[in-house]
Order: sequence, then structure tokens, then C-alpha cells
Amino acid sequence: MERQKRIAVINDFSGFGRCSLTVSIPIISAMGIQCCALPTAIFSNHTGYDDYFFDDYTDKMEYYYSKWEKLELTFDGIYTGFLGSERQVDIVSGFIKRFAKNDTRIIVDPVMGDDGRTYATLTPGLCRRLGRLARHSDIMTPNLTEACILTGTPYSGKLTDTDALLYICKKLVDMGGKNIVITGIDQGNNIGNFIYNENGSYSMYCTPFSGSRRAGTGDVFASVIAADAINDIPFEESVKTAASFVAKAIKKSDEMGIPAQDGVCFELFMNDLIQQ
Repeated sequence: MERQKRIAVINDFSGFGRCSLTVSIPIISAMGIQCCALPTAIFSNHTGYDDYFFDDYTDKMEYYYSKWEKLELTFDGIYTGFLGSERQVDIVSGFIKRFAKNDTRIIVDPVMGDDGRTYATLTPGLCRRLGRLARHSDIMTPNLTEACILTGTPYSGKLTDTDALLYICKKLVDMGGKNIVITGIDQGNNIGNFIYNENGSYSMYCTPFSGSRRAGTGDVFASVIAADAINDIPFEESVKTAASFVAKAIKKSDEMGIPAQDGVCFELFMNDLIQQ
């Protein structure tokens, strides 16, 4: 009997602002995958706003997923997003050890910072833990800032030449990564995504710079990548789909005057993912 494919998504839940689980659940579902959410925290809205409600879910995470163990759930994929503490990384590593099988695809989005700046929650210990999480991954989706942090490479927005990007990817492979895409690379009038495949091949895929930088675009991108991985779509093709989808959503959001902190109106383009 045919079984619908299933992915566990470990991330925070932000009720407003189009990021994290509120992005992943609809996108992954539209692409035909059952999306099973394991929240790391609950936010009324993401931290880019001046005020927000926050409930840390760390102490509940293991008890939460222990019920999945009792149900004997299996997952075709596990996708990890923002993790706010060393303990959360350890819990996620434990989850992967319990639920990942030989054919389970592991997608790690190491959410650590952007534009050369780290998020307030990032500590040296958390950085090391996130680096160790890479060894579980089949796919990693860091932006340029995060790739530099993970590999100890000095950040520069001009770090765009192939040799430098290839050097970073090989360092990520040494940490345990396999397929890697470094996102958000400034290419003048374009935004580049440097793709490194586990067979050693690499390429750059660019989309026209379509508008302002917005909250949640990394979550949109990684959610498409995760669903495509479970659907056995070739990695390079998946990156092109994700980058084009994000670019369209940014352009339309700017046209509609949606504030940057409110994310992108990806909902208007969901039919594109369903049809694919």
C-alpha cells in the first residue's frame, strides 16, 4: 500500500510574521508531504518586532516527541531550523538518533545570523553544537554569514568568488555536510546561491535582486528544499525552484507595500508549488 511521505520539522512557532513553522507547514503540505511540527518555542510574533510573547518549549520537547515514539512514527525526513540554546541542539541530536533511519533525509538550516551579524542567542558554545549537528545532515542551507561562522571564515559581503565559496563548502563537508547551498550571496544586481553536491560538483544559481531583505525568506527557501528532498528532486533543480519562488514572493510583497518584518506573501504563489 502506498504511504504518504512524512517529515518532522523542528523549529519555533511564530503566530505572526511569516517565518518558522507557520511558513514550513503550508509550503511542505502544498508539496504533498505530511508536515509534523515539533516546536522549540512559541512566539506571538517573531523577534524583529519591538514587543512579543515568548514561551520557551525546551523542557517540553523530549516529552512531546516521546509520544511520537509510542505511536511508532517514522519519518522520511527531518528538517531543523532555529535552535536557541545548546540544550536544544542536544535534544535535536537525540531526536535524530531515535527517529532517523538509513534512508531518512536530514535537512539542517543553521539559523545563526545574517548580513555579517549574529543573532543575540548565538554563543560560542551554541556555534560549536550547531557545527556538530552538521554531521547528521544530508543537506545544509546556510546563508553566507552562517557559512562563515560555522567554518571560522572572516565574513565579507564581497566574499563571492568561486574559490572562496568552494573552500567554505569543503570545510563544511569536513564537518560532515554532504549537499550544501550557501544562500544570499551579493552578485550586484543578482542574488546568488552557491550549490555544492556531494559528488564534488558545484555551480552558482542567481536570481535578479527583486526587492528588500525580508524576514522569513530563509525559512521559505529551506522549506521548499526540504520537501523537494523528500520527493527525490535533484538538489540543483530544487535550489532553482526555491530561489525563484522566494524572488517572486519578495517582488510581489514590495509591490503590495508589505512591511519587511511581515515577511513575504508566499501564499499567493502556492499554486506554483502544487503544480510542480
